[in-house]
Amino acid sequence: MTKMKNISNKEEQQPQKQEFLFDGINYKILLIGIGVIALGFILMSGGGSDNPNVFNEDVFSFRRIRLAPTTVLIGFGITIYSIFKKSK
Repeated sequence: MTKMKNISNKEEQQPQKQEFLFDGINYKILLIGIGVIALGFILMSGGGSDNPNVFNEDVFSFRRIRLAPTTVLIGFGITIYSIFKKSK
C-alpha cells in the first residue's frame, strides 16, 4: 500500500503541461471561417420595407438569394476543415 502512495505522490509532483486542443494554425483558420460566416449573414441582411403595405423587390436580389447563403456555406466548410486539420 505504501508503494501505491509513493507512485501517486510522484505523479502529483510532476508539473503537467497544458496542451491546447488545436494548433495555432487551426485557431486562425477557425477564426477566418467564423468571419466568412459573419460576412454571409451581413450580406443577407436588409432589404426590408418600412411600410408594410409596400413590397420591396430587393428581398429577392442575387446578393440575398445566392451570394449570402453560398458565403455562409463556404464559411461552415472552412470551420469544418479547421477542426479536421491534423496537428503536426
